[in-house]
Amino acid sequence: MSEVANIDKYPFTIRPLSNADGGGFLIEYPDLPGCHSDGETPEQAIVNGRDAVRSYLASCRRHGDPIPKPSAPAGSSGQFRVRMPKSLHARLAARAESEGVSLNMLVVAAAAQALGQRETAAPRKKSRG
Repeated sequence: MSEVANIDKYPFTIRPLSNADGGGFLIEYPDLPGCHSDGETPEQAIVNGRDAVRSYLASCRRHGDPIPKPSAPAGSSGQFRVRMPKSLHARLAARAESEGVSLNMLVVAAAAQALGQRETAAPRKKSRG
C-alpha cells in the first residue's frame, strides 16, 4: 500500500478557529496524538494536515516508534457514491479546478467544514409541541 493511501486512511476532524486563535481551520488526527495542522480554508487545512501526517509517520519510523493503526467506525469504508444533478457536478468540478484541488478533496473539505460548523454551533432547544 502506498504512503498516500496510508495517510488517507487516518480519520480527521476540521473545525473553524476563532479570530483570537488566528482564524482559519484546524485539522486534527485523533489516531495520531499531537498531530494537527491548520489552514486558511478547509481545503488548505487538509493539504497541510497530510504533510503533518507524513512528518508524524516519518518521525515514528526514524525513532523506531510503533506506527498507530488508523481507526474506522464500524461499517465505515470511507467511501460512498452520490448522485447529483449534472449542473451541480459541473459547478463543483469548476470550483475544484479553480482552487487547484481534486473534486474529491473539495467535497471532503466541504463536508468536514459543514460538520465542524454544525458541531461548534450552539445546541438547539427541542420544542415540545
